Amino acid sequence: MKYLLLLFFSSLSLANELAIKDFGYFYSVPEHAKINDSTVFKIVFDVAQGAKNGEQNNNINSLARFINMHVAHGVKSENIQLALVVHGSASLDVLANTEYKKRFKTENKNQRLIKQLLANNAVVYVCGQSATHNKVSSKQLIEGVQMSLSAMTAHAQLQQQGYTLNPF
Repeated sequence: MKYLLLLFFSSLSLANELAIKDFGYFYSVPEHAKINDSTVFKIVFDVAQGAKNGEQNNNINSLARFINMHVAHGVKSENIQLALVVHGSASLDVLANTEYKKRFKTENKNQRLIKQLLANNAVVYVCGQSATHNKVSSKQLIEGVQMSLSAMTAHAQLQQQGYTLNPF
């Protein structure tokens, strides 16, 4: 068992190499097809399913994994432009910690991750329809998270700006 854990952790990226600290772990793939130095990624991630029982939302963590994996494999961080559109029950995962604690009596385990995503060239939109349904106002959001009229509106606007949808 000890050998398996060592093998597992040795194949993961090293924590000091991560652009997004403590999140977004990935496997190194030395024999991958090389990515052109001038590649620019403009990708939107759609997250509708909220985290269970106050845990971190692993679908939001996918953005950190994308950033860390590509920066570690030679893509310039400024060439990675990600957007996150949250709706449905995930709209509660972008509540600022103070509001989250009032509602769920625990810390929002997504706040640190979202702040790091925002600091690493990502934009985060919450669906205004889902937010309103869940009694979430723009004042209650993590600083930097933007309220959109709807998730559909955010996706349409991002597509017009050249973003593609990540199918995962």
